Amino acid sequence: MSDLDPTRAYYDEFAKGYEAQRRPNDPDGYHALIDDLEIGIVERFGRGKDVLECGCGTGLLLERIAGFARAAEGIDLSPRMLDQAKIRGLRVREGSVTNLPYDDESFDVVCSFKVLAHVPEIGRALAEMARVTRRGGFVLAELYNPWSFRGLIKRFGPARKISRFTKEDAVYTRFDSPWVVPRIMPPSCTFVRGFGVRIVTPTASTMKLPLARTILPRVERWLSPSPLANFGGFYVAAMQKRTSK
Repeated sequence: MSDLDPTRAYYDEFAKGYEAQRRPNDPDGYHALIDDLEIGIVERFGRGKDVLECGCGTGLLLERIAGFARAAEGIDLSPRMLDQAKIRGLRVREGSVTNLPYDDESFDVVCSFKVLAHVPEIGRALAEMARVTRRGGFVLAELYNPWSFRGLIKRFGPARKISRFTKEDAVYTRFDSPWVVPRIMPPSCTFVRGFGVRIVTPTASTMKLPLARTILPRVERWLSPSPLANFGGFYVAAMQKRTSK
């Protein structure tokens, strides 16, 4: 049995209802807010470039990345998730972020959202992401931030169900503070800046309130690249691969 099998099985099961609360079912809800913020970060670095998404799931983000990138590809552990990405006509393959099935320097931007938090060997994962990034390109790595509303709720609150039988705590999950990035960052990269996702939105249910749906997306976009990024529920570290060895 592979060390990856439990995670693969978890996401195969999660695939059944993964999009239930996402676009187009809930176009102005919590998950739409998070997706929009993450896509904005990728577009900042990846417009007109070759982009790889590590942990693309059903392809919700990858489909949007393909709309502004020169070329977009994705990998994921879960065949069930990838089945839906293939229906969308996306270029995807099964694989692990700790052993990417690509040659060195294949992409301009390599990104990963909501994936690295479930990888025990995060240093190895970041090294692989850097390996397949071209010199001068960017690695966008999203961490689960313990110093946030979301981090407190996830660490001390009850685990949410992903299906009738399974809860979130069935899979390994780590929380990494923004200031650990220099310690886990590949030596071939330099830190550019951090972005916060879900900084002032206290709970997902807050986005069910009409006023919150109007105000919070604007506030979150404004705060995302600010110093308050360090308090985002999700912290995205943008790293640039050096142009010389």
